[in-house]
Amino acid sequence: MTIAIDRKLEELGLTLPEAAAPIAAYVATVEAGGLLHISGQLPFNDGVVMTGRIGEDKDVAYGQDAAQRCALMLVAQIKAALGSLDRVDRIVKLGVFINSAPDFIQQPQVANGASELMLALFGDAGRHARSAVGVPALPRGAAVEIDAIIAVRPAALD
Repeated sequence: MTIAIDRKLEELGLTLPEAAAPIAAYVATVEAGGLLHISGQLPFNDGVVMTGRIGEDKDVAYGQDAAQRCALMLVAQIKAALGSLDRVDRIVKLGVFINSAPDFIQQPQVANGASELMLALFGDAGRHARSAVGVPALPRGAAVEIDAIIAVRPAALD
């Protein structure tokens, strides 16, 4: 699966970033009961957090790009936690938080930036449940933050 996803990333003109280190008192991932829980990931563009409020100083397309970059970071965290992407069984759920203007109501369209990437990379295993919530602020002024729950296969015994 790792080689296939690497190929899909290349076809999409995307590069998997290095998994970001936590910025506070938590860990990036926890594997328990066949699930990998991934802490909220921010959107990075050339090492800089994409900031702004969607519907105020940034548009839906910017939000979708930010959501896609969060999803790339989620995949990087999966790879860092599991050693490869071969143990991914299914993307179970994405929690998408969008730094939104008070009257902005297109959170689902913004979240599609992440959802569509998961489908492109993982196929049917990328179909997931999702929440898309507007919030008044995010860490570091980020435009989007996404956390995830991933179903994983047991590690191979050597």
